[in-house]
Amino acid sequence: MTDLRIGTLLEARRTLQHIPALTQNGFECFEISFNESTSGLDLPEIAKRVKDDLADSGAVISSLGIYANILDGTGIHADSLRSMEEIIDCSHLFGNDVISCFAGRVPGKSVEESLPKFKELFTPLVQRAKDNGVKLAMENCNMGDTWHTGKWNIALNPLAWEMIFNEVPDEALGLEWEPAHQLTSLADPIPQLRKWVKRIHHVHGKDATIAWDVIREYGLNSPVPFRWDRTPGFGDSNWNDIITILRMNGYKGTIDIEGFHDPVYNTLEREWTAQLRALEYLKQCRGGSRELIL
Repeated sequence: MTDLRIGTLLEARRTLQHIPALTQNGFECFEISFNESTSGLDLPEIAKRVKDDLADSGAVISSLGIYANILDGTGIHADSLRSMEEIIDCSHLFGNDVISCFAGRVPGKSVEESLPKFKELFTPLVQRAKDNGVKLAMENCNMGDTWHTGKWNIALNPLAWEMIFNEVPDEALGLEWEPAHQLTSLADPIPQLRKWVKRIHHVHGKDATIAWDVIREYGLNSPVPFRWDRTPGFGDSNWNDIITILRMNGYKGTIDIEGFHDPVYNTLEREWTAQLRALEYLKQCRGGSRELIL
């Protein structure tokens, strides 16, 4: 089904070679992550190789991602702004229409204190994206940050999203959403999805499990783990409901499985077994993997 494809996230430096095998196993799209930087990579050459690997499979590149703190610009983040500009400019070579990223933050500062710098850098980035026919999707992962301080990302909850979109209201700027990050904050992902679905440009297929019995016994301030990232189909979220809400609101994008997080399945021997299970599970939640041809 081309109106809501199911795929996976691949790292440009590590897992791109899996594309031919993954298309043969039914993956319909791929997000390519460059992590913090594209430094040392020849994007036109990668795009050519990826197109050759996709061949006649019908699969597509759904998103290109830079996951760094553009508002910092030092250390591992020093090349992040240039890398963002590069993947925006090269997006047409991959045929994708979404660029995934973090909102960034001024290191050590609050959400409010980071907003002027965010507006300064993202206003021209959003315009650059529009000029290239793509949208920007900010992942809602807190990366260990809080409202008051952190090193990575201010797009960590709905209050922050409202403030961000007030600073840069252009609808080419939106969210890369997944239920795992809501569950990690002990928030119900469904009400958030209903409210923000029109600003969601990309969806990550990642889930979480919350051990409520542990929370009830120990609370939040203990060393006992109470949450785990999970591969879709093994976590707490109802993906039937998630996909229903997405479709009822006109979402035509993709769901890309973000693997290598599930503590049960993140070994090399088990990872792709779990991802294949997630692929079939998510296809069933969208209504199946086949369309009737009349």
